[in-house]
Amino acid sequence: QVQLVESGGGLVQPGGSLRLSCAFSGRTFNRYSMGWFRQAPGIEREFVATVSWSDGVTYYADSVKGRFTISRDNAKNTVYLQMSSLKTEDTAVYYCAAAWARGSVITSPSDYEYWGQGTQVTVSS
Repeated sequence: QVQLVESGGGLVQPGGSLRLSCAFSGRTFNRYSMGWFRQAPGIEREFVATVSWSDGVTYYADSVKGRFTISRDNAKNTVYLQMSSLKTEDTAVYYCAAAWARGSVITSPSDYEYWGQGTQVTVSS
């Protein structure tokens, strides 16, 4: 059974930066594509970024493109989300997710089999 544990959330001022981490355990990490999603109160969970298992291809939501960077360290079984130039509208609970050996770009939550518990990111002055 895959387990995902996010960390790194917190309170940050607009324009600031945070790095989220997601530790993966229980299966072979490098056979899973990894994604980050977020959910704000009253809003459906939305795709943020993904990195593929096979070739490391990354893909981003338009709302975060150029500000967020997803990366993975297969030696540490960890995926990261570096967030910069944060805006108040980035405030949400951020979740990491794992999808077994699928294609390069996976943006639908229903295509991910495993989810972490989430970490709160609050952008406020």
